[in-house]
Amino acid sequence: MAQDINCSQNQELIGSYFLELWRLNSKAAAARFESAGEAMEAVQSSAVEEGDEEEREEPPTELDTLNSSGGFSVVGPDKLSVQYPNVNLHGHDVGVVQANRPAPSKRLVYYFEIYVKNAGAKGQIAIGFTTSGFKMCRQPGWEANSYGYHGDDGLLYRGHGKGEVFGPTYTTGDTVGGGINYAAQELFFTKNGAVVGTVCKDIKGPLFPTIAVHSQNEEVTVNFGKDPFVFDLKAYEAQERAKQQTTIEKISIPQNASYGIVRSYLQHYGYEDTLKMFDIASKSTVPPISFVQENGSEEDNMYSLNHRKILRQLIRSGQVDDALAKLRDWYPHIVQDGSSAICFLLQCQKFIELARVGKLEEAVNHGRSEFHKFNRFTEFEDLVKDCATLLAYEQPLKCSVGYLLGDSQREIVADAVNAVILSQNPNVKDANVCLHSCLERLLRQLTACFLERRALNGDQGEAFRLRSILYSGKKG
Repeated sequence: MAQDINCSQNQELIGSYFLELWRLNSKAAAARFESAGEAMEAVQSSAVEEGDEEEREEPPTELDTLNSSGGFSVVGPDKLSVQYPNVNLHGHDVGVVQANRPAPSKRLVYYFEIYVKNAGAKGQIAIGFTTSGFKMCRQPGWEANSYGYHGDDGLLYRGHGKGEVFGPTYTTGDTVGGGINYAAQELFFTKNGAVVGTVCKDIKGPLFPTIAVHSQNEEVTVNFGKDPFVFDLKAYEAQERAKQQTTIEKISIPQNASYGIVRSYLQHYGYEDTLKMFDIASKSTVPPISFVQENGSEEDNMYSLNHRKILRQLIRSGQVDDALAKLRDWYPHIVQDGSSAICFLLQCQKFIELARVGKLEEAVNHGRSEFHKFNRFTEFEDLVKDCATLLAYEQPLKCSVGYLLGDSQREIVADAVNAVILSQNPNVKDANVCLHSCLERLLRQLTACFLERRALNGDQGEAFRLRSILYSGKKG
């Protein structure tokens, strides 16, 4: 009796987890559909890896005419140019202007450029970064919490009036850039497409791109990325990623360990045929596995492998009735009462498959005969409504619930059935280990470490994104 109760609890835990995963998929698809404006775009993007979308930060687009130095300088109507029309009288007559937004911080690099249209009487032009509370009458770098690379002397100023040797001067016709390398936690400046130098970034808060002019007739224009940069930013980013890759490649991982992790993934999800081919291909190149499996013995990881393979294939091909029949034969206790969360997933998927092939009347009858059994799942009524919405459109792929017809929805159901079968193994002590493979748990831990590292840098820098890393690696 106790074992039956435990199995039932495991089933509910696993079923609820995958129902919530479905809901997250639904919300993400609805958001994409609403923002895209075109339904097909939402369908095409419905299988986007969770968390793989770029963190959206609005970058600077123009100069901030409200938070500037007043009458000392004039910002052009385009809000991308600034000039100093008067004769300066003292050091507080600086024409300073910040960008309209701080530099985006959840990325590898941020960069902008200025073009010196006229160096004026003294060439006292500066480019740099300042915080929101910066005094808008001083050169960037002359005050605390600011950095500035100055054109008249080529010095770098950071937080006080004394500059340090840094790079060449710049004048009329030069293009100068300023960037933030969040991975290295440093600022860098460029002149005419070449890096001049770098400086440690010791401010954790937001930084605004800032430019300053300070002598008569000085005029500069700013490029926040609308036009191509003189500096090859893509090559710089590639170089920085290559540095990261080199560091990673220096970490020694036993060949049999990586082999074992991949093998456990194939075992976990029931990819029996791929597993056999993987073993054959690795037999002559991989030494024997010597580490202890996290989920138990080799036999535990192979638990019901053939059954799980067959059920996954059936569900992924839309043959839900056949999958239910196999479950009744092999694991009757999983579907015996017909009202579990796993049954709910399977019956919803059958409804979806009927709608997919245009059997609308049959889908309606199926819904009427089956969905009333799941009244206790009131928190998931929205998912049933998603299914029913498929019937309202002649072309359901082009509606907000078109994600239901994608491969990702079948995968959720197949993964749920796979996990609940794994939980039937008498050696499993915690059903949570059935939800994800060892490889996925490692990736989750890696993501957590990246986020922790970013938090230590003031929540600045990239998060861990598997797809980005895979595509940035070496191409064979």
